[in-house]
Amino acid sequence: MDLTPNDELKGRNYAIVRYKPKAANASDDPVPDYMNLLAMIFSMCGLMLKIKWCAWCAVFCSLISFANSRSSEDSRQVLSSFMLSVSAVVMTYLQNPAPMVTPW
Repeated sequence: MDLTPNDELKGRNYAIVRYKPKAANASDDPVPDYMNLLAMIFSMCGLMLKIKWCAWCAVFCSLISFANSRSSEDSRQVLSSFMLSVSAVVMTYLQNPAPMVTPW
């Protein structure tokens, strides 16, 4: 007796599990929120302590936050973070226009 592929699977229905993709939710991805917070912290350190590499890290973090944010979210917070980080870079270079010295 020759078995077809369907006959072989009848006895093993427990072995077949259908793939169900996880529903994508905006609150599942914390990366934009963390990068936005890091951008705020770095820009405040750049503004208050006049550390140029902190200001540049703030620009980098705010760009990552903007790139990973959802289009449905309100973009005012990301925009304000980006403007704060750019102002930190501008202010640190206005007060000391010398090139940035690496910290190591």
